[in-house]
Amino acid sequence: MTISRRKLITTGLAAAAGATGLGVMDRLARSYGLIPPDSGGVFGPGETLTYAAQRLLTRHSMAREFSRSQISPKPFPNALAPPTDAFKLLQAGGFRDWQLVVDGLVERPTVFSLADLRSIGVRSQITEVVCEEGWSYVAEWIGTPLSAVLRETGLKPEARFAMYRSYERGWWDSIDLGDAQHPQTFLTMGMNDGDLPVPFGGPLRLRVPRQLGYKSVKFVNHITVADSMKKFGSGQGSPGPDYGYSWYAGI
Repeated sequence: MTISRRKLITTGLAAAAGATGLGVMDRLARSYGLIPPDSGGVFGPGETLTYAAQRLLTRHSMAREFSRSQISPKPFPNALAPPTDAFKLLQAGGFRDWQLVVDGLVERPTVFSLADLRSIGVRSQITEVVCEEGWSYVAEWIGTPLSAVLRETGLKPEARFAMYRSYERGWWDSIDLGDAQHPQTFLTMGMNDGDLPVPFGGPLRLRVPRQLGYKSVKFVNHITVADSMKKFGSGQGSPGPDYGYSWYAGI
């Protein structure tokens, strides 16, 4: 009988977790490269178990999409830092001068305007923002799939992560290429049939509907494709793990 590689890995992971615990699971995941950037420390084996299991079992899964009648009437925008003068200047110009830089391990480093992104192709989805603090809302998100942008720039063979920066707060985060190339991961420019409001991250927000809301960083203006996250921040894939949040926040 022939057993597929995927089934063999999945069965091995399940057996390791059930029979001998997280330590064996951690070693098995490492042998297949299923290691999150925050795999070190006390919670490392648990983070690895979560990430590896999700990647193996839900690689092609889709976040739930809703009907228009289920859109939340009063979505919650969350708090924002006061806008800088530079941001106010861009806003006063209707964000015509907003730029998204894509660089790193790509064949063609490129600077995109919002118009450039729209010209690549615009899609919409009605998905839910789920916050780790316990609140959520459903909205229509309109934008360009990140996968399409990465095709425009071309990925080098060693690429593994997409690290993205926020203009306003200097915040950043990252996802692996599995989520970066997922069809529901959008560079979002619109919300509920209109432009994306500033309180919700306008003019450009990354939407990662298969992960908790803090991965959908607002005001995105720079994406760097990398083979490792060790050279960014504390090397854990985002600032989140420094404050007790997991790098991988799959839902």
